[in-house]
Amino acid sequence: MSRIGRQPITVPSGVTVNAENGVFKVKGPKGELTVPYNTALSIKQEGEQLLIERSSDKPEQRAQHGLARSLIANAVQGVSEGYTINLELRGVGFRAKMSGKALELAIGYSHPVVIDPPEGVSFTVPEPTRIDVSGIDKQLVGQVAANVRRVRKPDAYHGKGVRFLGEHIPLKPGKAGAK
Repeated sequence: MSRIGRQPITVPSGVTVNAENGVFKVKGPKGELTVPYNTALSIKQEGEQLLIERSSDKPEQRAQHGLARSLIANAVQGVSEGYTINLELRGVGFRAKMSGKALELAIGYSHPVVIDPPEGVSFTVPEPTRIDVSGIDKQLVGQVAANVRRVRKPDAYHGKGVRFLGEHIPLKPGKAGAK
C-alpha cells in the first residue's frame, strides 16, 4: 500500500494546475514547473485538493504512485513558497561573497572558486560564512547545494569546509602522543 500516494495535495490559492498526456504543469507566484508522470496514474482535482489514483495494484504502478505524488507535491510547494538550503563555511579565512550573480568562495585554495548558478537557482550571502541556495525546483536546489559543498567537503579531523547548516560532522581523533 502506498500511504504517501493516497495523501491529497492541497493546492494554495494563486496556483493553477493542469495534468494531461503524462505531463503535470503547475504555475504559481514564483514561477512554473512541469513534472512528467506515468500515464497509468490519474490526477483528479476536487476543489483545492489533488488526488492521485492508480488503475491497478501492479507493483510497477504502486511504485510510481508515491513517487508521482511526492514530485507533484514538491512542485506545488516550490511555485508557491520556494525552497532554500543553507550552507555554512567553517575554517580560518574561509568566506563567501557575491560577484554579480555568481558565488565567489575563498576556502583555502590558492585561487577563489567561482560558481555560476544555473537558471532557476539563486545564491545569497547574508554573512561571509553563510550561503543560502534558493529556487523553486527542489531537486535542482538540492543538487546545486551539494555541488557547492563538494568544492570543499568538511575534513574528518578538523571539520573545516563547506557544510549544511546544522550538519554534524563526527571528528576522528588525531594522532596519540608518542610515549
